Amino acid sequence: MIKTAKTSEEKAENEQILEGLNKSKYVLLKNEEDLSEEQKDKLIQVKEVSPELKIRNELKEEIRNIFEQSDNWLMGLLRLGIWLSRANKYFPDSRNTIIRWLDEIIAYFDDRTTSGVVEGINNKLKLIKRSAYGFRNFENYRIRCLLTWHFNY
Repeated sequence: MIKTAKTSEEKAENEQILEGLNKSKYVLLKNEEDLSEEQKDKLIQVKEVSPELKIRNELKEEIRNIFEQSDNWLMGLLRLGIWLSRANKYFPDSRNTIIRWLDEIIAYFDDRTTSGVVEGINNKLKLIKRSAYGFRNFENYRIRCLLTWHFNY
């Protein structure tokens, strides 16, 4: 026999979980220290109804703190290794990506520089190339790229 109707207790429990998770995406993504009082209350509510989201949020805050507070590459590597062992169950894809790029990530702890600017420039160059549907010659492409960053040509 198939159970079609839920008991009123099960329905009430499901409604409580849905209410706790409703409009929680921004609260979970934002840094905890930047949350307003209302958002902090919402985060507490989400953590109460979903133990897994509670752990994932704590891991997110922990890795953010690793990058903000580690003074040298050795301390950063140690703390990152501990985080990776804890995060394996919850963030396996992120864990594998971090392991694959570990040398570059550790370099961040030495001088706090990232390749974000270069990545942005490359992305913009690809966008110009795609939006042009092909330039007549390379010189036109070069000029368009230089104009984008206000360089004299």
